[in-house]
Amino acid sequence: MLSALAFFFVMTAYYIIRPVRDQLSGAVGSQSLPLFYAAVFGVMLLLTPVFGMLVARFQRKRLLGWSYSFFVLCLIAFVPAFMAQERIGPRALGVVFYVWVSVFNLFVVSLFWSFMADIFNSVQARRVFPLIALGGAAGAIFGPAMARLLVGIIGVAPLLVLSATALLLALGLLLRLSERHDHIAGSGEPVGGSLWAGVKELWSRPFLRYMAILMLLGDGIGTLAYVLVADYAKAHFIDGVARTAFFSDLDLVTNILVAALQLSLTRWLLIRHGAVWGLVVPTLVNVALLLVVAWLGTGQVALFGVAVPMLAVMLVGSRGFAYGMTKPAIDSLYTRVPREARYKGKNFIETAVWRFGDVVVTSGVSLLGKLGVAAASIALIGAGISAVAVWVSRCAGRSPDLLPEPVNAQSDERRER
Repeated sequence: MLSALAFFFVMTAYYIIRPVRDQLSGAVGSQSLPLFYAAVFGVMLLLTPVFGMLVARFQRKRLLGWSYSFFVLCLIAFVPAFMAQERIGPRALGVVFYVWVSVFNLFVVSLFWSFMADIFNSVQARRVFPLIALGGAAGAIFGPAMARLLVGIIGVAPLLVLSATALLLALGLLLRLSERHDHIAGSGEPVGGSLWAGVKELWSRPFLRYMAILMLLGDGIGTLAYVLVADYAKAHFIDGVARTAFFSDLDLVTNILVAALQLSLTRWLLIRHGAVWGLVVPTLVNVALLLVVAWLGTGQVALFGVAVPMLAVMLVGSRGFAYGMTKPAIDSLYTRVPREARYKGKNFIETAVWRFGDVVVTSGVSLLGKLGVAAASIALIGAGISAVAVWVSRCAGRSPDLLPEPVNAQSDERRER
């Protein structure tokens, strides 16, 4: 319950600033996204050894406290910049804020799940991670709903103060959790090891290599959808408030789907059939969505009597299954690797590797657009890539270097069934 509540506030904080970030990309369109992502990728490479140093040298409680407090102060510091957004320009502010949000993801969201993988074993994780993720899904619904409700009243900049408040509440709960688990031998101590262990672990562990490839293939589809939606937003919305409201709506619908999956299918699938199917099913969904876009094009479709852009459907579907099913499955598998791989390897994949994929995808889509390739044809290429991701997902869930599950955990799983 504490973990789920903490993740509620983490995701509330994140999803309040996410539409604030996305309205900047909607202002400049997809042609500037390669610049945004290239800057993010460069900063992630520079920060990888910094994160490795912090994990290696500092206790978990101090790492959590310092990281979260730093980002609270940063959120407050960004308020004057967003009050002067029109004077600064969405392109210049967009580069800086995109980089910062990606660093936020490294030190806040990803660190949260590394901590969760530290205090639960693999079978416990399959039972409770969907429930913890459900708390996050509630925050991911509450955050954009609050942003959508308030942005027209208070404007964009004050939303950052609300995000900082939610992050402070999350920090208080995580520090309490850390105190309760520090009695477990070694669980709260520094991980130790090399500053570059995240990169080394990637090359030495088959599981991490599969995870890196899956990150490039699977999340590349979400990036593809995001690029196309950014162009749609640029063409249809003229100011930051309207774009923020549009992206808030997308996040709200996405996270309702996330919550629905975690309440109905994800936990049952992970407990009954294991993490492998939690990886495979979302990649099959991506294949289906991309084939539909390739067939119907990027026009509007009628859903429940409402005309909706097909690109928005693709974005919501791919993100919904990524966070509602793939994420809990992946995080449950990370309980079966050593702590150094769990913190450093995992965070390197979820930041530097992820952002490298963003650079490749956005640059590729930009090039194809200049060559006159239609969005439907780009979607067909994406469907082929997702088909490869289905096979990689199966291999990752059965990687030979994953640690065996505890014997008592297996008996707990049989009782759960």
